[in-house]
Amino acid sequence: MKIDLRSDTLTKPTPEMLEFMMNAEVGDDVYKEDPSVNELERRIATMFGMDSALYFPTGSMTNQAAIKIHTQPGEQLIADAYAHVYNYEGGGVSFNSGVSCKLLSGHRGMITASQVEEAINPPDFYHSPLTTLVCLENTTNKGGGACYDFEEIKNIKKVCDQHGLGFHLDGARLWNAMVANNEDPKSYGEVFDTISVCLSKGLGAPMGSVLVGKQQFMDKAIRVRKILGGGMRQVGYMAAAGIYALNHHIDRMAIDHQRAKELGSQLEKIAVVTSVEPIDTNIVIFKLAEGPLKQRFMEELTEKQIFISDMGQGKLRIVTHLDYSEAHHERFLAFLQKFK
Repeated sequence: MKIDLRSDTLTKPTPEMLEFMMNAEVGDDVYKEDPSVNELERRIATMFGMDSALYFPTGSMTNQAAIKIHTQPGEQLIADAYAHVYNYEGGGVSFNSGVSCKLLSGHRGMITASQVEEAINPPDFYHSPLTTLVCLENTTNKGGGACYDFEEIKNIKKVCDQHGLGFHLDGARLWNAMVANNEDPKSYGEVFDTISVCLSKGLGAPMGSVLVGKQQFMDKAIRVRKILGGGMRQVGYMAAAGIYALNHHIDRMAIDHQRAKELGSQLEKIAVVTSVEPIDTNIVIFKLAEGPLKQRFMEELTEKQIFISDMGQGKLRIVTHLDYSEAHHERFLAFLQKFK
């Protein structure tokens, strides 16, 4: 029995999702004539109380489009040093938009309003890049699935409004944050100018992300998507997977969160584990002591066909997800309990 916990992107469509996909009504989405895509976009725009939404093939393209919409070449965005838009999107901020990043040292990938305020370059000082955008990530990937306090998000929004800055949320795992904290999507729609949400992580769809936002920004989104090569044709089969996931896979994320916490609790009892970071959602980040015991731990994981991610700098990552069943969970817990 293979247990793959490297990422929540590894899920495969359930039989019910596949049946729903195969029965989807489709058209040419480049002409905006795919009924399933149009329904998905309407559904997510309504959920967040935003003006409109646009379906993208990937989360990175969704974030990169948002950054392009909000900025001009030579300008600068503010983000945490752990931000996905900086670390894991291939340098797209500079390549696609000609924009630099001012990276802040937040807590587990989360920055504060006071940090943002201090990081804004004076707009009349032409020697430094013009600050025009703030990007947050919720939950934080590199920060171990940490969730922002929504009050701090609102404080950052006030700073953005005072300085005329755009406000974008990389919400690849926003569904996890909203489930964990019992939050309303409309609250996020009231604060951010644009939000990207992923369908292929916790929701378990095979592909796709959606950019949702205010109309003044979304009017530019379809053109930017075209420039980035994101125009798709009969993609309603994939959009239907997202619709099915919205209907059936949001509330069950609480199970992923509980299993992650149970794994973290067990890891803390093992001598070779030197630290386990706080667990808010479905990501567990921990460190092992250097030495032969660490090597044996990793070798036994491989022997048991249990796969996790090495994040570098001594950090290891576990991500629970839709395809991590109760049987998988019991087997992994048993391994951890027996490891000496």
